[in-house]
Amino acid sequence: MINKYTIGSPINTDAVVESPESQPIDSFPLKISVAEQTVIRFNLGNSDAVYGLGESPRGINKRGWIYESWCTDETNHTEDKRALYGAHNFIVISGKEKFGLFIDYPGKIEWDIGYSKSNEVRITLSGSDADFYYINGSTERDITAQFRRIIGKSYIPPFWAFGYQQSCWGYAKQEDFFGVRDNHRKNNLPLDCIYMDIDYMDSFKDFSVNKELFPDFRTFVSDMKSHNIHLIPIIDAGVKNQKGYSVYDEGHEKGYFCTDENGDEFECGVWPGIVGLPDFLNKDAREWFGAQYKTLTDMGIDGFWNDMNEPALFYSVKGLEKANKKLDELRSKEVDIWSFFGMKDAVLGVQNSNDDYASFYHNIDGRRVCHKDVHNIYGTFMTRAASDFFEKEFGREQKLIFSRASYIGAHRGSGIWFGDNFSWWSHILLNLKMLPSVNMCGFLYCGADLGGFNNNCTEDLLLRWLALGVFTPLMRNHRALGTRAQEAYQFEHTEWFADVLAVRYRLIPYLYETFRRCSDEYDMMFRPLAFDYPDDPLACEVEDQLMLGDECMIAPLYEQNKNGRYVYLPEDMTLVKLSGEKVEAQSLEKGLHYITAALNEVPLFIRKGKSVPLAKPALNTAELDTENLTYLKG
Repeated sequence: MINKYTIGSPINTDAVVESPESQPIDSFPLKISVAEQTVIRFNLGNSDAVYGLGESPRGINKRGWIYESWCTDETNHTEDKRALYGAHNFIVISGKEKFGLFIDYPGKIEWDIGYSKSNEVRITLSGSDADFYYINGSTERDITAQFRRIIGKSYIPPFWAFGYQQSCWGYAKQEDFFGVRDNHRKNNLPLDCIYMDIDYMDSFKDFSVNKELFPDFRTFVSDMKSHNIHLIPIIDAGVKNQKGYSVYDEGHEKGYFCTDENGDEFECGVWPGIVGLPDFLNKDAREWFGAQYKTLTDMGIDGFWNDMNEPALFYSVKGLEKANKKLDELRSKEVDIWSFFGMKDAVLGVQNSNDDYASFYHNIDGRRVCHKDVHNIYGTFMTRAASDFFEKEFGREQKLIFSRASYIGAHRGSGIWFGDNFSWWSHILLNLKMLPSVNMCGFLYCGADLGGFNNNCTEDLLLRWLALGVFTPLMRNHRALGTRAQEAYQFEHTEWFADVLAVRYRLIPYLYETFRRCSDEYDMMFRPLAFDYPDDPLACEVEDQLMLGDECMIAPLYEQNKNGRYVYLPEDMTLVKLSGEKVEAQSLEKGLHYITAALNEVPLFIRKGKSVPLAKPALNTAELDTENLTYLKG
């Protein structure tokens, strides 16, 4: 059962598609105080768990830390962080009393979950206009399903988007893409997509192509498709402020960019230099921006990734002027340790400044709204501009689209990826722990940059990470400019990578059907063991294993120089080790087991009485035989 409570006049975020009638706020079942900020408090039992918050740092159980809902361009995904790229305001309390809470509020929220007081949750909204949804249910899975019903079914991408995908910030010319394609084929490595980061653009301008590097882009796209390779270009939120650039000229003429307090166009800097930020919360501006994708779809492009849409701000023009003024003041003084730190703060403070987020405005149905009050839906409405256009022009399930920033509701039209992670072993585990949390919030098409975006990847790290990525709907290897090359064919044992990637393609029929079922039935593809075995105390504490669908459990290896790991089985299961076409099965009883897996093996646990279909390996999804399947049985 779901009850809704409303305070003030909330911004319509479009997060909810089926909303119950609002109840009087004085009947809200939790302690709530309303002033300039709204605060909710309630107590936790000693053993209660708190699940949810989608894309956020730390563990599956969120107790013991402070989290923030504030879409953040945060590269360092370390334990001290409070916010990442998504704002997913849904939690489930699991204890003697079970309930869910969704706060539909697009501004900043602080979630103190047993941090200040170990047995208290304190939720602080930066404002007072919000909708609150309180969900009663018999189980955590039931509560989540009820929530998923009111926010709508999850986006389903094209079938080929379940194939393996290769990306790199640094593929800058046609020959780079031909090389990736040809090296995959030469080494028997499957591949369906190659990504085009900002290098393909003309001076980093959205919806443009560098004609010197890609003299005949349409033919290039067609040639790649003839080899069953889909090219996926990036689109950033900022539009380069340049007269003669048609996208900017039209947006400027029609008043489609965000404005400052004086009504002038807000100017900030990102990759192209000074840009205008499209006002995606303005319906007309959103439709205009969505139509710009046609420039690339007309040339055969059928997938995109939206980036920098928190929005990320390298600086604002006014913020940079303020910082320079501060530096000039400090330069005129003797440089001591305090003036040095002042200089440092002045420089570092210009990027993603809260002052900047409070200094520009949107036009929402004729109402002028400060960005800080709607910050968390900016990226969602950018991606909605694309998804609405794609559905109108091409129908559902025809285009791949996913985003870095997101809010609940974005899941109906796109997927997400987990942003700029690192080539760290700990980030395999972080990747794993995010999966059930974002599934709870509707995001089924999701995944991390396999191998890590930043730093230098090693062969064993990538192989172990791919053995997790085999199961995630989005399976993309991506790295940053200047880091070690981490395409599968760049390492010593290319045949090991071929073994692991073959497993992905063998599992695609199962993964795709499980994905569709979870969308149709408002279910989670990945679940904590506690959701399936709530009466098993050991299962409820496990955070490095996940249930996959109704048939399987996964337990990846995530430590360096380890050939195995301990796995807890909450029931009798069959351990299957998959490598290329090789299948090795072993029945195991409920309990704790030490299992081993070679670097070219993918371990999978199948529940008793369940079965998983396997296809023959293929080099791309177009060649995948989804009819003649064999079955792994538990």
